[in-house]
Amino acid sequence: MELSPVVSSFVQHFGEMGSRWGINRTVGQICALLVISEKPLNADEISETLGFSRSNTSMGLKELQSWNLLRAVPMPGSRKDYFTTPNDIWEIGRTLIEERRKREIDPTLSLLRNILLEEPSKEADSYALKRIAEMHDFIELLVRWVNDMQTMKSQRLQKLLKLGSGVNKVLDLSDKLSGRDKRSTD
Repeated sequence: MELSPVVSSFVQHFGEMGSRWGINRTVGQICALLVISEKPLNADEISETLGFSRSNTSMGLKELQSWNLLRAVPMPGSRKDYFTTPNDIWEIGRTLIEERRKREIDPTLSLLRNILLEEPSKEADSYALKRIAEMHDFIELLVRWVNDMQTMKSQRLQKLLKLGSGVNKVLDLSDKLSGRDKRSTD
């Protein structure tokens, strides 16, 4: 399969960005190809299209499976494994967020919790522990918010994100209804 200039540009860029997102270029390009492919592809088709060795493609597919971004799809009359990504871009985004949380945020929260359980050995540690507790609370709040967002339907989440800073109006109204003065809470 030959890629059009538009598709090739997208796949190449996704590969470059993949290395900035914590995956290698090959994995990024395989993922991009599968995201925009109308039909599921097998490893041979992916290898041929992207010019990768079969072993590189297999390793890339395994990596995408470990990120829960790949679906194996049976094709009638074929013994080969065919792969695709979820159809819903929002589901792909949710999966990426969840996997990054597991790999990056959860270990950080675990470390912060362990540090906070320790007694300060020096007076200087008291200030450090206070700042670590603030960081822990901040990250914990973000994780709870992300977990709540993960349960929202895609259309509702899209509406929320489109609100942008318009959320301030909702919060202002909430403050007025609850009798709080906006200036004293900002």
